[in-house]
Amino acid sequence: MTKNLFVAITGRPNAGKSSLTNLLVGEKISIVSEKPQTTRNRINGVLTSGDTQYVFIDTPGMLKARTRLGEHMVKSIRASVQDVDCAVLMADVTKKMSPVERQLIRSFEENGTEVILLLNKIDLLKSKDEILPIIAQYNELYDFAEIIPISVKRKINTDRILPALSRFAVEGEHFFPDDIATDRSERFLCSEIIREKILWTMEQEIPHGTAVCIEQFKSREGKNGAEIIDIGAVIVCEKHSHKGMIIGKGGERLKQIGSMARKDIEEITDCKVNLQIFVKVKEDWRNRENVISEFNAADEF
Repeated sequence: MTKNLFVAITGRPNAGKSSLTNLLVGEKISIVSEKPQTTRNRINGVLTSGDTQYVFIDTPGMLKARTRLGEHMVKSIRASVQDVDCAVLMADVTKKMSPVERQLIRSFEENGTEVILLLNKIDLLKSKDEILPIIAQYNELYDFAEIIPISVKRKINTDRILPALSRFAVEGEHFFPDDIATDRSERFLCSEIIREKILWTMEQEIPHGTAVCIEQFKSREGKNGAEIIDIGAVIVCEKHSHKGMIIGKGGERLKQIGSMARKDIEEITDCKVNLQIFVKVKEDWRNRENVISEFNAADEF
């Protein structure tokens, strides 16, 4: 008898949702940075363990929508919460409860969702006793199926998560092949990796005004018979001044982004990669519905 379980992983930006998804799946499928809005799309992480297939939906961090792109992200979160077997609410114990958590809890109430609360980053607390009032505060707001204090970074109590989730698995076929970690394409993962390196190397607002489009993704045989993938990527930014900053003096920053991205892409594709990156300007693209639709159609933001 096979079972499946769809789980929405929700929470405020930087609560650790993507890191948790990567940990549970056992592979890096979601990019990670300390900047808000790192995750823009729903990303399905797949783990098949025994007869049960877990599908983890890594959602964007809930923020007030300030652009058309932001509106798309909020809609994605709401859709993710509606049609799942259960949800995970991740909260950062180093920060006070915010309207984000309260808004998500209202969504859970409206949908009658079973929710497991994960209180992340407990390794940063000075005393274990600090967790008790936090648990009490959340208990007042919702009848959580379980509350687990964890640290994704230190892997504290993370072995308790799958057993807690497994009770919500339902009998049915597996929706994805048992040997994959995500339903996203390699093209999408490559675009995300490049965007991650932009977030890592850039400062302040500029990274959020960027998107990455993969215009070429072709495999060929090298001189020694080994496979080589030629990838042509375009970084889209909103201002000409941003373009110069992304490229950097003498092209140094763009080279750094490319070098870091190439290394990670070669790991996920398991072959040599020839990566070429260019930068284009599309002013105010985050408020242009036609541009957002183009990225959606290409499975990229």
